[in-house]
Amino acid sequence: MRVLLDNKGYFKSDDKLAAFKVARAISETMERAGLRHRKSIARERTIVVMCIGTDRSTGDSLGPLVGNMLVKYKMNGVHVYGTLDYPVHARNLEETLLKALTLHPDAYLVAVDASLGTLDHVGCISVGNGPIKPGAGLKKELPAVGDMHITGVVNTGGFMDFLVLQSTRLSVVMKMADIIARGLHMAFSEYSSVNFQDTYNVL
Repeated sequence: MRVLLDNKGYFKSDDKLAAFKVARAISETMERAGLRHRKSIARERTIVVMCIGTDRSTGDSLGPLVGNMLVKYKMNGVHVYGTLDYPVHARNLEETLLKALTLHPDAYLVAVDASLGTLDHVGCISVGNGPIKPGAGLKKELPAVGDMHITGVVNTGGFMDFLVLQSTRLSVVMKMADIIARGLHMAFSEYSSVNFQDTYNVL
């Protein structure tokens, strides 16, 4: 979980076209990084999706929920870290990141995490280039993660953030997780071949 402070565009989760808009933003971000879509059957780079968070906190479960949804798609060349059974959180993030980069040294890394923001941004999703700094909202020193990032604003921040995360509505988190997972699947489908393989990674 991180506190969202930067001024970005947001995709509202109650928008019926939210998943398509998120997918387009993901595709455009990947293309700006040099990953071309619909150009060839062969994949250019492996993709690693690092879904950060914990199932012990409703608000911070966005990442693991996205991970659970993504592994069901079984996309070729896409490796998912962070699910409800095997979450990637503050205690194992550094170890998991090292493992992922060792196994996939040239991977394009997508970080997914929950965030806190202003009241009018709760339920909104942002897609951005570059890494995120997980744990910043709870004053934790963790490594920056991602060539690109996707965050969902699960609640308001600024006061007793830990308790705010605990009291976050599950319906808000589930809706955003579904949109993010579908958006990633649509974007990755443009970039992957028609073959399938198991993408489930655990520590």
